[in-house]
Amino acid sequence: MQKGCNREEVAAVGSERQTADKGALWTVAPAHAHIRVRAGPATDPAAKGRRTEDKMTTAPTPPTPPAPTDTAATASPTAGPAVSPAPSPAAIGRRLSVVADQTPDSPAPAGCNSSSESTDVLGEASRPRKAAAAKAGADIRGEVLLTLAQLRLATPRQLKALLLPRQQGTDHVRRALRNLLAESPALVGRTNRAQQSYWYCTPAGLAEAAASGELAPTTGRTTGKRIAASKTGLREHSLALVDTVIAFHRAGAADFADWPVEGAHPTPAGNLIPDGVVLLADGASAFMEIDRTMSYARLIAKLERYDAYRNAPASGRGNAARPPRSHWQETYAGPPLQRSFPPVLFVFAPAPRRAAPDTREAVFHERARNVASVNYKLTVATTTVPLLTKTGAGKAVWRIVGKGHGEEHRTLATLPKAR
Repeated sequence: MQKGCNREEVAAVGSERQTADKGALWTVAPAHAHIRVRAGPATDPAAKGRRTEDKMTTAPTPPTPPAPTDTAATASPTAGPAVSPAPSPAAIGRRLSVVADQTPDSPAPAGCNSSSESTDVLGEASRPRKAAAAKAGADIRGEVLLTLAQLRLATPRQLKALLLPRQQGTDHVRRALRNLLAESPALVGRTNRAQQSYWYCTPAGLAEAAASGELAPTTGRTTGKRIAASKTGLREHSLALVDTVIAFHRAGAADFADWPVEGAHPTPAGNLIPDGVVLLADGASAFMEIDRTMSYARLIAKLERYDAYRNAPASGRGNAARPPRSHWQETYAGPPLQRSFPPVLFVFAPAPRRAAPDTREAVFHERARNVASVNYKLTVATTTVPLLTKTGAGKAVWRIVGKGHGEEHRTLATLPKAR
């Protein structure tokens, strides 16, 4: 603003609104105008015509002590049609005047309040959401560790399906995994293949999970590092087992924590090692076998190993009140021996350069029905991963192996009991 400008010139710059607050003069500028602060005693007659304009600032300058004033000293340098009210002592050291913009209008930054001395902090509103997400990730940290120790290998998507099935994304699970990875020593490890991350427990993670007392005592528990780095299909085999666990968990047929994997079962011909043993919701157990690439001859050989385990002689001395029992009776039959031998469930998963799962299932039925103990001492049922994940483990998705059953599908609850 040039010297000698009167209030008509000030009003021509923009629409002003004058308000008197305890006698102080405040000239309110439009949103596009810059505000400059005039400093210096306004009552010194000698200061007329040589007032200087301070640099543009958002912080007010400290007021100067009031000096004796009169109405002439507070008037404008040039007589105007209206006389402003006398300023208060608190506002006497500064006056706000409006200076027209010399540049085109530009939008104010988001969160900026031109009437305050400081602007809003960008991103402040998102902090509560981030804090809530971090807390959710910390809340499931222990569950993620126990699940990896139980299943040995899983992807973030699979962990989310087990632990947070109602969540839309995997952010909470990934945050928990990063927290476990950042521990010293790291409690989990990660392997990346084909834009997918595979997570497993480290030895330190297994030790912490075992110390929690939440895991069933199992000898020879190993990490999933070797499985995650495998290039022979072992990784995909383990992931198919986890998909089966998810299907049982969603259907309420079994909890994901009740899945011991690859436990040794003694037989006269060597140990039988199922892919998994599931404790069903009704208290019974079932053996689980996942097939992707195994030959039919090996599948039949494994079925015969189950027959050997079923017929293994009793061990231990026993006594008059309790006769000796075999391993499966001690483990799965219950104290009064009221439960029969657990059913053997085969789940066929898709694999590259292999026949479709339902085709492999049909061929297996043709060959397995010739095993003598099938449909007599052994209850064997099959399904496929696509059917299991689409329909659910509790539905009629299980085909019974043996003569006379054909293409009929049954539920787990209606499977025949082994004799």
